[in-house]
Amino acid sequence: MQVIHTNNAPAAVGPYSQAIKAGNTLYLSGQIAINPAAGKIVAATIEEQAEQCCKNIEAVLQEAGTDMSRVVKTTCFLAEIADFKAFNEIYAKHFISKPARSCVAVKDLPAGALCEIEAIVVTE
Repeated sequence: MQVIHTNNAPAAVGPYSQAIKAGNTLYLSGQIAINPAAGKIVAATIEEQAEQCCKNIEAVLQEAGTDMSRVVKTTCFLAEIADFKAFNEIYAKHFISKPARSCVAVKDLPAGALCEIEAIVVTE
């Protein structure tokens, strides 16, 4: 197993890695909308937060030598299911390969985030 870490995405806020590569599969931990330069969530709307989540995922993927086109599965968490449509509009701009996906509403997310995205990627 190989730990993947980049300073261009938020540091883990707990005892986990940004991503782990095992064989030709990359497992990305959930990304919330923490701006890595600020070290906190600065985006206020679901659209802005979804955009930052995707940027964070892209940074981790770049560090691992891959990109969004290799994502095969995502799991998305929303603080409010009413944000589903607005979230999808941003998500669709980044995940153009349309990976398999689950999307659920949850009671709360870390740091008061409105959304979180985790991903599984095939690297080869």
